[in-house]
Parts: sequence; structure tokens; C-alpha cells
Amino acid sequence: MYGLIRSILFRFDPEKVHYFTVRLLKITLSIPGAKWIFKKLFFVEDKKLETTVAGLKFKNPVGLAAGFDKNATMFNEMYYCGFGFIEIGTVTPVGQPGNEKPRLFRLKEDSGIINRMGFNNEGVEVAIENLKKKNIDLIIGGNIGKNKNTPNEEADNDYKICFNALFPYVDYFVVNVSSPNTPNLRDLQEKEPLTKLLKLLMEINSSKENSKPIFLKIAPDLTDSQLDDIVEIVQDSKISGVIATNTTISRENLKSNKELVEKIGAGGLSGKPVRKRSTEVIKYLSDKSNKSFPIIGVGGIHSEEDALEKINAGADLIQVYSGFIYEGPGLIKKINKAILAKR
Repeated sequence: MYGLIRSILFRFDPEKVHYFTVRLLKITLSIPGAKWIFKKLFFVEDKKLETTVAGLKFKNPVGLAAGFDKNATMFNEMYYCGFGFIEIGTVTPVGQPGNEKPRLFRLKEDSGIINRMGFNNEGVEVAIENLKKKNIDLIIGGNIGKNKNTPNEEADNDYKICFNALFPYVDYFVVNVSSPNTPNLRDLQEKEPLTKLLKLLMEINSSKENSKPIFLKIAPDLTDSQLDDIVEIVQDSKISGVIATNTTISRENLKSNKELVEKIGAGGLSGKPVRKRSTEVIKYLSDKSNKSFPIIGVGGIHSEEDALEKINAGADLIQVYSGFIYEGPGLIKKINKAILAKR
């Protein structure tokens, strides 16, 4: 059924389709009895699925990755697709339009997506107003970044603003320094500036009445020596863990027409093409750290087998995005049933 719906939706502009489907979901769930039907269709509820990570108890280990609900307008509805947690953002201190359109592209032959959105969002204060409307029992993460016009030398302040503002409204934080679509952002992954930023946030975190988990989201394009640095940085700063991985700038081994890919141009690639590298990064971090911190695995999960691969590599939780778009909400149920069968 979803295959037919997808074939129709994929005839139209990806960004417009995204907002259309969300509006349709909101309308559908407002119909009496629809939420009950969605729960019957997509929920797998079992105590064995409960997973405690960084002191938080997740109803199930399958989450929606950041980028889907940038402004915290959809989490109440997305909950009914069976997710165990949802990550909103990336949120910046001030709203910004992001990069010029078109900026979202499908690579159908590869089951991939290229995006160069550029942290388009309405700003942290708008996200807060939307988070105040939460009416579900679900863990919400806050993915935070810097504004495009903020120089890297002043980036710490942007993350500080978002952290303090969102603190009462989210359950955990994700520091995003790995998007390839904001100029020079990935430079913040270097050891010195990253350690400084994370220690600042941990200092603020420890001053709060109840501290909250902080995760670092990293790129799949890091070398082994850079991943060694990440392990040291996590252990040194004492943040909770890592989300591995963000989108890749690599275009290796694609099935899609080379001219099409070149025409699309710059942007982060997600979906099946990043699956293998994402899993490699998860395993490397898990082995190198002797599993001393939690890892949230994301990247190319399009089936229950892909999800179990991430977990077997060392992921404590997983997130989906492109796989959700290509496979539909039934994917979440399949993954949860597969995980349950292993417990």
C-alpha cells in the first residue's frame, strides 16, 4: 500500500511533498478514532522493548532523526507512527531561511536523499512555543546548531543560547557540528574547538538543578585518527555519548546516473549509500572505547536487518530518516518486532 502512495508522492518536489504529507497526517489524526487505528497499525508495545540509555527510559529503541521535524511542529503526530523517541531541529538561536531552493533531491536508484537545507528553521523561541504544545508521553531530543552568519570563533555562544533556552522542554541534547551544509561548520569537529564547546555545555549542564544527557553528532567522513580524537573528547568532556552518523559528502559507488548526481551538486547524502560507513563508524567507536559510552546509530536503515546490523555493531538506540521516507511507517513496527524477537 505504501509503495503505491510513495510512487505518487515521488512524482513531486521532495520538499513540498514533505510538508504536504505532514499536513495530511495532522488532518487524518484529527478524525475521531484515527489515533486508535494508527496505534493498532504501527505500535509494538512490550516491556522488553524498553531501553534505558544515559538515564532515560525509552519505550522502544527506534527514533526519528533530526531534520524531519525542524521546528517541533510534528512530533505530536509522528508519535503515532510508533517511534520510541523523536529528535527535533536542528535549531539555531535566530530563524534563518537556509540555502536556496531546490535543496532536497531523491536518488531513487540508490534509495538515497541529497540535501543542502542549511539549518533552515524558525529559531529557538518558535521551537519552544511548539514544544509547549506537547500532549504525548514520549522522549524528545533537541538538536542544536549555530546560525550561518555566526563565525566559528563565536559559535559557542549560539550553542549556549539554544541549550539554555531549550533546557526545560527537551529530554536530551544533540550538538550538531557535522552537517556539511553550513559553511565551515565541520571545522568545529576538530579536537580543540570541539572539546572547548562540549566542556562549556557540560559546565552549564552541571549548574542546572537536573542535568540532561548531551550527545555529539558526528560525520561519517571522519578518519580513524579523527574517530580516536572523538573517543578522547567524549571521555574527557564527560558528555553522554555519540550519534553516528550524519550525512556524507562522499558520492562513491552510487548506481544513479553520474550526470544527475553532478547536476544536483553539493549536499549531504543519506539513505542506503551511507549504511555501510555508518555501521563501520559505530563499530569502530564501540570497540575503541570498549563500549564506555552510548551510541545512537543512524544512517541507511531501510529494513529490520539494517537496524539489527547497527545494534550488533554497538548501537544502543537507532534513528531513521531516509528509510522512513522510502519504506513508510511500517518500517518502525518491523524493526521493533525484529528487536523484540532477539530479546
